[in-house]
Amino acid sequence: MPLLLEGAERNTELKRAGELPKIVMSSRETGDLIMLGIGGFTPLTGFMGKDDWKGVCAEMKMTDGTFWPIPITLSVDEKLAPGTEICLISGETDEIMGTMKVDECYEIDREFECKHVYTTADREHPGVKMVMDQKKYNVGGPVKVLSESYFPKEFPDLYQRPAESRKVFEDRGWTTIAALQLRNPMHRSHEYLAKIALEVSDGLYIHQLIGKLKPGDIPAEVRVDCINTLVELYFDKSRVLTGGYPLDMRYAGPREALLHALFRQNFGCSHMIIGRDHAGVGEYYGPFDAQNIFHELWDGALLCKMLPIDWTFWCYKCGGMASMKTCPHKKEDRLFLSGTALRKSLSEGGDVPAEFSRPEVLKILRKYYGGLKEEDKVEVKMHKFATGETKK
Repeated sequence: MPLLLEGAERNTELKRAGELPKIVMSSRETGDLIMLGIGGFTPLTGFMGKDDWKGVCAEMKMTDGTFWPIPITLSVDEKLAPGTEICLISGETDEIMGTMKVDECYEIDREFECKHVYTTADREHPGVKMVMDQKKYNVGGPVKVLSESYFPKEFPDLYQRPAESRKVFEDRGWTTIAALQLRNPMHRSHEYLAKIALEVSDGLYIHQLIGKLKPGDIPAEVRVDCINTLVELYFDKSRVLTGGYPLDMRYAGPREALLHALFRQNFGCSHMIIGRDHAGVGEYYGPFDAQNIFHELWDGALLCKMLPIDWTFWCYKCGGMASMKTCPHKKEDRLFLSGTALRKSLSEGGDVPAEFSRPEVLKILRKYYGGLKEEDKVEVKMHKFATGETKK
């Protein structure tokens, strides 16, 4: 259920919040709070206590048996007594975001969380770094949410609450809706996944992350421009809805794939597209680990089902996009499409094969990279699996 207050109730709580002790939240925590507010994280009513944190890390299950794959936590510098009420402030904007009544204040084993959720405690992993950089204590308890930050204003035609996406699906008569998670512009592989999903679904929900990414990823406004252009020119718009959500990427690979499916369920989707290296980073996960983890779930854990799609590529002999399941040709006949490879090539001013992405999208991306100063260009390492080699 949404925890976002509005109208007179919000004004009263906002006035009261200004008199409470202030806790400054990270960007990740702020995004999590907004998702709690708009109903994206239903049935959660606040940040997790210690037992729920531990159960989610170890077993993907809260103390009441609710399935949840990644801890939703808030950290503080000093120990707070149960019953303390606090004002939650965005560290990015200094805006009052909400209030919280502390039920519990506890320390966590950060390596325990990282090894279970991220499968590594390596601080080079951006998600692990988020956990390791948390403050000393976590606080658990219910929240009241007072703001959606800058997202509704900065992305007025994209940012959506679950109630809004569900209303569109209902109005269009869709009962099977496939969600496509995007943090990058759509290259031909993403487009192929989307169109496969459309063949077996009533509609497609292109759901873009508009929170923070790691250095080297393409900014949200550039990605939005690319995707809007692609949808306008190459999709039946009556069967596509684009939306945006306010989370930061955690790059948790398989666990994050489950989180993506879980909150897409709240947005009204029946299926979640899971392709190669979903929500991965570097070489921490195998190319299909995110698909395999769905098979580990118990009955009833998720209503939103996985739509698994094999490794896709451009085949010169087939004359189009294909997958390992459909193409009989050899590796040298195939162009494997990787967002990482595309970013690296564009940032270095290299040639990009025409088959990699639609020309209208490449034009937008070349303009973006051409406008960057050299010191702003972040080196992007080629992903080990971009060549189509299987993990040893």
